Amino acid sequence: MSDVYKKQVGGSHYQSMVIQPSEFINKNNLPFAEGNAIKYLCRHKQKGQRKDLEKAIHYCQMAIDRDYPKDFLEEAEKEKKELEESYQEAKRQTKERKSKEWLKGYDKWKKNK
Repeated sequence: MSDVYKKQVGGSHYQSMVIQPSEFINKNNLPFAEGNAIKYLCRHKQKGQRKDLEKAIHYCQMAIDRDYPKDFLEEAEKEKKELEESYQEAKRQTKERKSKEWLKGYDKWKKNK
């Protein structure tokens, strides 16, 4: 192993770790978002506290967005629900309109009686 992972530029928050996050990330060929999430998870107590955990969550959200976009069926179900709601509203409005028309006709008939 090269000494490159024993060195840290800009702080010492990784020095006490058995394996530096960068070594783990590189040796496992992890993508950018996952690597940054690991980095922030590892260092949060020594450096950024809560803010580092929030950053880790943000990078996890990026990976989810990148690798697991909403699939077609989920979108279709949402559209189906919206269409059903629209249909029910149109049906309600039609019933209401017919009811008003019936009352008008009834009132007219009653006046002419």
